[in-house]
Amino acid sequence: MNFANPEAFLLFIFLGLLVWLRENKSPVFRAKLPFPSLDAAKSLPGTWRTQFIRMPGWLIYVGLGLAVIALARPRNLLKGEEAHARGIDIMIALDTSGSMRALDFDPKDRMTVAKEATKNFILHRQYDRIGLVAFAGVALLQCPLTLDYGPLIEFLDQVEVGVTTTENTAIGTAIATASNHLKRSTAKSKVIILVTDGRNNSGEIDPETAAKAAASLNIKIYTIGVGIRGESKIPVETVWGKQLVPIQEDIDEPALEDIARETGGRYYRAASTKEFNEIFGEIDKLEKTEIKGPTTHEYRDQYLGWLIVGMILITSGCGLQLTIWRTIP
Repeated sequence: MNFANPEAFLLFIFLGLLVWLRENKSPVFRAKLPFPSLDAAKSLPGTWRTQFIRMPGWLIYVGLGLAVIALARPRNLLKGEEAHARGIDIMIALDTSGSMRALDFDPKDRMTVAKEATKNFILHRQYDRIGLVAFAGVALLQCPLTLDYGPLIEFLDQVEVGVTTTENTAIGTAIATASNHLKRSTAKSKVIILVTDGRNNSGEIDPETAAKAAASLNIKIYTIGVGIRGESKIPVETVWGKQLVPIQEDIDEPALEDIARETGGRYYRAASTKEFNEIFGEIDKLEKTEIKGPTTHEYRDQYLGWLIVGMILITSGCGLQLTIWRTIP
């Protein structure tokens, strides 16, 4: 047992002073009323009431002492454990090219499922700084590294196909942009999660060069290829309205595997919503950096019993002083 408010024990000083004054200076606290001499009565045998005349006062003193202990909040330790915050810095690079509208996850398209899986991943983290890059023909920072996941989720919700107002897929540029925002990071672990459904066909930086640069900065890249294998369909506006046009799989898996291998990461293929969530779940387990934090404890307060007993004793003492041991004056 320990006490949450041990400073309350200082009240025992005042309680002790009160007891001393009441017991040794009692005439000071009593009304002065002349009485004839009681010397002759002192030789008479006393009754049980005279023998225990001090009991009501001591009941009050003990009750006040128990009340002081209750104020100090006695408590029992239920469990204590050392907190571990496992934080890293993560940049998520999300492909927003036109092919992300393909309905591989009918009725949802690739972009919708990618955003949902990314959002679930973010919400499962706790101590990580996470940022967001959207890319197509160019790469744009949507949210810098942050621990405030509320605004990050809002920025993610705003990312749509065509947000960069460019076409094509610049994977090398996306890696370079994400790496640029991680290079000054002091975290022991720095990660890029690249989500794409295509191959690099734009940008001034090729993926191999960007991956080597990231590796030199101790940045690990996990690549995720989005989409089913084989033919898919994408909605296209025509003069006859919206039509579903077939498109062929265009993921450059060898290149994505090389990027991941160069940096010590892994390549994944997400062909279903379940696989997408499982991939992010596996990355979540792989990327943990423990940071020891302060010890946390869980207690159960025990003050109520002390307070109840104290109040009973005080009430009993006051009641006895007003009845059985009532004195005049």
